Amino acid sequence: MDTVLSSDLPPLIGGSPAFLELMEQVSRLAPLDRPVLIVGERGTGKELVAARLQGLSARWDRPLVKVNCAALSESLLESDLFGHEAGAFTGAARRRQGRFERADGGTLFLDEVASASPAVQEKVLRVIEYGEFERLGGSATVRCDVRVLAAANVDLPVEAEAGRFRHDLLDRLAFDVVTVPPLRARRGDIALLAETFGHAMAVEMGWDDFPGFSPEAMASLGSHPWPGNVRELRNAVERAIVRWPDPDRPIGAVTLDPFASPWRPGTEPIRTRRATPEAQSDRPAEPDEALSWPLDLDARLASFERDLLQRTLAAHQYNQRAAARALALSYAQLRGRLKKHGLG
Repeated sequence: MDTVLSSDLPPLIGGSPAFLELMEQVSRLAPLDRPVLIVGERGTGKELVAARLQGLSARWDRPLVKVNCAALSESLLESDLFGHEAGAFTGAARRRQGRFERADGGTLFLDEVASASPAVQEKVLRVIEYGEFERLGGSATVRCDVRVLAAANVDLPVEAEAGRFRHDLLDRLAFDVVTVPPLRARRGDIALLAETFGHAMAVEMGWDDFPGFSPEAMASLGSHPWPGNVRELRNAVERAIVRWPDPDRPIGAVTLDPFASPWRPGTEPIRTRRATPEAQSDRPAEPDEALSWPLDLDARLASFERDLLQRTLAAHQYNQRAAARALALSYAQLRGRLKKHGLG
């Protein structure tokens, strides 16, 4: 769906100073019937900020219409935004309203606005300045009353200086600019967000209750840089719950990289020795790497054991009971060895 009321979207969650400052700015701008530019890294919640700007405005009960400018080609985006007349192009059998018309009286959210072509940017600028446009293939002027909110995850002033974005449109959109802070700037919100996402996923999984995260798992969440921001955190929390075998115990393992696997394409295969009569003889095999003596055997064995534990956990998606079975250990024995090597 591209038309929603702001109440249909999940709320913004947080309490850190950076988050509260963001909410204060949004509350000041929401009642003003002016364009707002929302910038920030991927996954920071720019669409949710747009929904809050709409929900706190006088247009709160009118549609919030959304379009991702990067998802459509130039011609399709122009038709999608402004509509078209019958016969405007092959396949245009009848007149079609664009999103500006559907947003009349409400708000239009242009996500990834930097991806729009110069021609589309010019028409958007005209709507913002004069409240009118023409459908594709038509000559009649269509008037609409729309508040435009736009979002970008690139530096638009730099794009404008490079000639890739219109300076005049940037000036109009940037009545004020809301910069959404990345998650690494609001680490105090990670625990709250993780608990919120965890409770929701536990309900979806049919668990009686959400057991929370172990201190080790929460420390892992708190120290991760989160390049994908809140979206990445949500995925990690939900994935951890799906992979956790015991809903009665706190979540003890979080897979931050879902691609981690010894069989990941492109991963260097483990070297194996070809079974030859020589290799099968009682003579010790040649080592894969040069050794020098004296050799710290305890350190070498400890390193080997730690590496084997890590590989086995990864191979069994960090399910410790499955890893214990694979290593012919009891669960308690595996837990003891993990603690010994600082892995659990």
